[in-house]
Amino acid sequence: MAASSSQGINTLLEAEREAAKIVQKAKQYRIQRLKDARSEANKEIEDLKAQKNLEYQNFVAQHSGASDASLGIVDQETDAKIAEIQSGFAEHKDVATEKLLGAIKRVEAKPHINVRV
Repeated sequence: MAASSSQGINTLLEAEREAAKIVQKAKQYRIQRLKDARSEANKEIEDLKAQKNLEYQNFVAQHSGASDASLGIVDQETDAKIAEIQSGFAEHKDVATEKLLGAIKRVEAKPHINVRV
């Protein structure tokens, strides 16, 4: 009876060891799956980053050309406006100078309105 009881205990211990090995393998498998999933997710993130970066570069390239063209138009308009202002200055320079000299020559000396006599 002691031998069969001892044999039963040994069988239970053996089964417990076997169960511990199975649980350990399951934990290792789960950890490995998590590591694989994490590395795959990182790879997908890097691929997505590269794709979005490429899309951004294309967007910038398309829209910077439009801004360069509009910048050229603005420069032309500015140059035209400057030329117009300079020609107006050249036309009216003599008249403005005469008006300034006339105002300087015609000085009326009178006391200020706040001066008390």
